[in-house]
Amino acid sequence: MRMKVCQQLLGRAFRTGSVTLDTGRWRCAPSAPLCSSSAQDRKSRPSMLKHLSAKIRSTGPISVSEYMREVLTNPVAGYYVRKMMLGAEGDFITSPEISQVFGELLGVWMVSEWMAAGRPGRLQLVELGPGKGSLMADVLRVFGQLRSVVGGASVSVHLVEVSPVLSRVQAETLTRTGGQEASGEPDPADPAYRRGETAAGVPVSWYRHLEDVPAGFSIFVAHEFFDALPVHKFQRTEKGWREVLVDLDPDDPGRLRLVLSPGPTLASSSLVQAGEGRSHVEVCPEGGAIVQLLARRIQQQGGAALIADYGHDGTKTDTFRVRRGPPGPVRSESGPVLTCDPFQGFKGHQLHDVLSDPGGADLTADVDFSFLRRMAGGGVACLGPVSQRAFLKNMGGDARMQVLLRNCSDPSSRKQLIRSYDLLTSPAHMGERFLFLCLLAPGRLAAPPTPTGLKLDRKSPAPLPVAGFSELRLS
Repeated sequence: MRMKVCQQLLGRAFRTGSVTLDTGRWRCAPSAPLCSSSAQDRKSRPSMLKHLSAKIRSTGPISVSEYMREVLTNPVAGYYVRKMMLGAEGDFITSPEISQVFGELLGVWMVSEWMAAGRPGRLQLVELGPGKGSLMADVLRVFGQLRSVVGGASVSVHLVEVSPVLSRVQAETLTRTGGQEASGEPDPADPAYRRGETAAGVPVSWYRHLEDVPAGFSIFVAHEFFDALPVHKFQRTEKGWREVLVDLDPDDPGRLRLVLSPGPTLASSSLVQAGEGRSHVEVCPEGGAIVQLLARRIQQQGGAALIADYGHDGTKTDTFRVRRGPPGPVRSESGPVLTCDPFQGFKGHQLHDVLSDPGGADLTADVDFSFLRRMAGGGVACLGPVSQRAFLKNMGGDARMQVLLRNCSDPSSRKQLIRSYDLLTSPAHMGERFLFLCLLAPGRLAAPPTPTGLKLDRKSPAPLPVAGFSELRLS
């Protein structure tokens, strides 16, 4: 039954078959300060390397977690605070910038879960790390096309964003006037730092912390959010677990290197799970805390959360990365090269050494979905992770593509549509690398009550399937 409802939603949402090729997503940003050249950017921004060097000289080697936090969110020189990193001119492009189909299908998923919860009168759409606002724009377009279904609900949008640069871009994307920024000191009674309204009259609010989002029934989405949260890195040694730290290179004080702690640290003693079989482990305490908060809100106030990111189900070891050139050597304090690979970073769509030009490139680590599921606890139901390919196809992505292609006569647009959907779903690209996990209210997967007073020669009703995590059969 739920799959039939999802099929009907797809039919209503996409009955026009319009091809909204948002070519503007691929143009240069109109405002030059949002996207400066790399040489000029390095010359103008405060030196993160000097800041980190001074910190290390003062207190000793710092954890990878502290390094990531400083490099990404330092209020003066942090990557997310100062730089426009998304789109063709940025350092990476996310799924919503690749194809409209991605955001549209997530919009259908949100409507489906709202209906499964009994159509509450108030619906908050909450996105963590909304990028350029492209995903939410696609979601809201679906809500507009399904006005006959969701018209009775009071819908509002709540964006959790720490980047002043991106919050301005999101406001331009989503609101009629670019939104209004709050002036003066933050008000504890109203922690939103920016407000606006969409062309359809949907209120949009911006917050720096998830805790500031008002209570109420909410559908949360976190797309490529958890991968940027700071991780602690650990390596198994003959003497037990040791933490990987960031230190100054004694042979070149202008360079950073990775070293092993000489003894156990508080993090290595408390964050590595007993019985861990891997030799290298990354743990994200902040991600665990956020999932616990999501789970608590869903359990107490209702709703659902959809987490989509590149990651693994507790199988990978070292994934911390950037993009540009080969990674530097990883050494222990006594000098030998370690066997682990550095985490990852992205700059100009290329792999980049995580310790080179701190603050000038994005740092990420693959999300351990088994850890998130464990942190969610037993108060909510968890489904997944499933691959992005499976999720999008289960949501009717193939059928949506056929509708778009039938209504698209321009050969170059058709080619772009096909290429974009292939990037999202092909195992050679993002199809298997990205995973989806959802958190649901505890009663969501319970079987509907069996009618009483009737003698039915049929089994008890089965729990309603969750769209995206069960195969959609189009009749």
